[in-house]
Amino acid sequence: MSEQEKPALNGTVATELETFLPKDNSQANGLTTYKIKGDDFEASNYDFDPFKARDLVHPVSNMDTLTHLLKASLGTGILSMPAAFKSAGLVMGIFSTIVVSLVCTHCSYILVVCAHELYKRAGKTQMSFAEVAEEACRRGPKWARSFAQPARLLVLIGIFVTYFFTCSCYTVIIAKNINYVLEYYMGHEINIRFLIATLLVPLILLAYVPNLKYLAPFSLVANVCMGLGLGITFYYLVVDIPSINDRPLIGDITGLPISVALTMFAIEAIGVVMPLENNMESPQSFTGLCGVLNQGMSFVTLVYILLGFFGFLRYGEATKDSITLNLPRHAIPAQIVNILIAVAVFCTFGLQFYVCLDIAWNGIKDYCTKHPNMSQYGVRTFMVIVCVAIAIAVPTIVPFVGLIGAFCFSIVGLLVPVGIEIITFWDKGFGPFKWKIIKDLIVTIIAALAFVFGSKSAIEDIIALY
Repeated sequence: MSEQEKPALNGTVATELETFLPKDNSQANGLTTYKIKGDDFEASNYDFDPFKARDLVHPVSNMDTLTHLLKASLGTGILSMPAAFKSAGLVMGIFSTIVVSLVCTHCSYILVVCAHELYKRAGKTQMSFAEVAEEACRRGPKWARSFAQPARLLVLIGIFVTYFFTCSCYTVIIAKNINYVLEYYMGHEINIRFLIATLLVPLILLAYVPNLKYLAPFSLVANVCMGLGLGITFYYLVVDIPSINDRPLIGDITGLPISVALTMFAIEAIGVVMPLENNMESPQSFTGLCGVLNQGMSFVTLVYILLGFFGFLRYGEATKDSITLNLPRHAIPAQIVNILIAVAVFCTFGLQFYVCLDIAWNGIKDYCTKHPNMSQYGVRTFMVIVCVAIAIAVPTIVPFVGLIGAFCFSIVGLLVPVGIEIITFWDKGFGPFKWKIIKDLIVTIIAALAFVFGSKSAIEDIIALY
């Protein structure tokens, strides 16, 4: 584990952005470099205890791990939860949020269980998400071994696509929150595309921050701003609440796919799972019925349900893509909320972008040996330009977020863990009555439905808008 990653996981700044980065000991220009190792020694001795053999300089307690999990899971996606309830209805929104949470949490759970099994087989004490996918194929049945490298690449590409489009979505959120305040004081409508374009230079400068060490203060600012913003928002949601009878309990069935996709985008946190487990003092406590993972995700689900329920109950069909845009524009506290959220998302952009940059640069750096520094900053600039261009082309939040949730998280967050479990336990067995296969089949069907109908609904909404 590199020196840059230890502070993030040990104490103050743990975000889901850093957690996707593969862990090795080499660096270039502040970026992690990926090394594909040859076959490791096959650990035939199943008495090997990877947890006792794990040597951590700064082991993280269960409580600290729970705190990091909550910080990573309670992200900007929570602002779209009232819109998810608007698409599903009050009761159906609660039900769909619980189901999505159960499925996503279960997939995170089986990823850790498979990692613990693979630790023993590979003689390792720690693995990243991509390494778990690779080792599952390498240590699995013969037919899966040729897929070891493609499995690793699938995870990395899936993460890149997910976070790159998330950065574009964040650009829209920043612009809309700033626009919300500016229009009130300027007295006329501002073209949102123009406002997004003005963010290009600040975002490029933020992308030039060389590494995670210098991005850490931005994450701290983001956490403080988001916490204050959500606190003020909850106050507005519980004032003058209308009767539940004034809102639909079950919405149109056609709106359910986009609701599921929005919830999946908000609640999915599989990327934080392996890095948190890798740094725990007692990693066995991460799983289990009352383990750290289940405790954290239960609380996160409750918070998401409360904000979604009261947000839609308070504003009904007038609920905006981001709940902060429903707050009274003339009220100073509401204006402060929108500025706080804009600042929080802007600061988070740099960390999200670093994940994409790390993967992209390690894919092309061997072709840029002549002028590596200049090439690297050229890549940073180009990626931000493309990111902002996508946001200008599609300056809407709900369809955009829904598309990311349906297309990206259904693959990386659901299908990949299921595939890892099947390959890992192929020779060992799937339990009485093949219950693991049946369960994985159900998750696969849910992921396929979310992928197809969620993407279809989001794309139709985007086409209808433009």
